Amino acid sequence: MARTSRLLALLQILRAKRRPVTAAALAEELAVSERTLYRDIAELVAQGAPIQGEAGIGYVLRPGLFLPPLMLSEEETEAIVLGLRYVEQRGDDTLSRAASEAVAKIEAVLPPAALEIARNPVALPGPKRANFPENRVAIEVLRRAIRAQAKLRIDYGDLIGQATTRVIWPIAIGFMNETRSLAAWCELRQDFRHFRTDRIVAASEIGERYPGRRSQLVKTWRSQMDSLAKR
Repeated sequence: MARTSRLLALLQILRAKRRPVTAAALAEELAVSERTLYRDIAELVAQGAPIQGEAGIGYVLRPGLFLPPLMLSEEETEAIVLGLRYVEQRGDDTLSRAASEAVAKIEAVLPPAALEIARNPVALPGPKRANFPENRVAIEVLRRAIRAQAKLRIDYGDLIGQATTRVIWPIAIGFMNETRSLAAWCELRQDFRHFRTDRIVAASEIGERYPGRRSQLVKTWRSQMDSLAKR
């Protein structure tokens, strides 16, 4: 592997690691000696890469480094564009606009060959759904509560139209082909529940943060969903 390619590969590996990784492990993954690895680390640091660590302990890439899209492979370019186009078609207004802007930013820095792949990809999203069920509560209200880890009081109508009032801890919004769904911990049921956003009649924050970390709730929820899927 040429040194330039190796340095880029090293950055990619560090970027994917959340915890310090030893020089020995990095050298093994790159198929180089530890001496070469140390030289590569020193070169990247000299060029401004925010790598923190030392020999014998491990290295980690601090936040703040952006690897430009022009480093993407053909398959990576297609995967990103496919995902963004899917969101552009099926996301709410905020996400749809953000996806469109992100595609434009990526295309602006791609070299000609990669730009051709982005604009004429092999993989395409399915046909856009004409209309989703109308929401009475804006998705942005739900998104804001999720980010703030704020408890919500909602009025929710079930399949037969019967309304209930619940206090929930919103953790994620699911975008399906036919509907959109809010995943949350329900204080009434003392369990995770999924609420179709078009059936949420009203929603308001009650001025309380739910306990713990949202990331841990999401982890528990995913584990529960995986267990149900295996049954």
